[in-house]
Amino acid sequence: MQKKGKFDYILLETTGLADPGAVASMFWVDAELGSDIYLDGIVSVVDAKYGFKHLAEERADGTINEATRQVALADLIILNKTDLALEEDLDRLRKTIRSINGLGRILETQRSRVDLRAVLDLHAFDALSGISLQNKMLRVATAQPHLDQSIVTVTFEVPGNAQEESLNVFVQNLLWEKTVRSKAGQCMEVIRLKGLVSIRDKPHQVVLQGVHELYDLEETPVSWASDSARTNRLVFIGRSLDKEVLQQLFVTTVLET
Repeated sequence: MQKKGKFDYILLETTGLADPGAVASMFWVDAELGSDIYLDGIVSVVDAKYGFKHLAEERADGTINEATRQVALADLIILNKTDLALEEDLDRLRKTIRSINGLGRILETQRSRVDLRAVLDLHAFDALSGISLQNKMLRVATAQPHLDQSIVTVTFEVPGNAQEESLNVFVQNLLWEKTVRSKAGQCMEVIRLKGLVSIRDKPHQVVLQGVHELYDLEETPVSWASDSARTNRLVFIGRSLDKEVLQQLFVTTVLET
């Protein structure tokens, strides 16, 4: 986080068992109420030697374990102590992290030595994120889970204009009502949502952000090059996600006909 209009930064470190989404949501809501605290991004640290073990842990109640949730929500994932892990184990861990979170950047370190320029000014929760998000999202592919837990990244692109009211209903059904189900009948649980959307009558690209049950639409300073270039790129991170169902629902309920 940082203070708006100043160069003061606050690095808020939570406990190893904390849900960063709950903390981020608190400051995100507070920012909407006029606070001078700005949420810059979520950074998660993964132990290279024991990270796979923590990500593979299954909870008795069937809920997502803390390590997986922290990776899923992160904008930057610091893979630390890489010198203590075998290369084959590191490669397995990299693939597991990427299957959970296909959008976050992975930074590999030893002894937690990190250039602060790589950690600060992430702009993960503001309109500036839209400037870098477009090309980044083109490189994100829907991944298959490397663990029994079905936490995956799902992405799709659909050209055309979205109806803002219908888009709100689509997101609210996912995050609030939780009425969207996969073909197997499982309720889709979205942990993180990001997207660039084209909304009718808005000349600029719009960033869609969601964390847990909170979401926001913010217009960026980037204009669409032409009407033919208008498109919608969405990335979902969560459990029991069904790309085909999500994309078809978006097309039939959100896109302008």
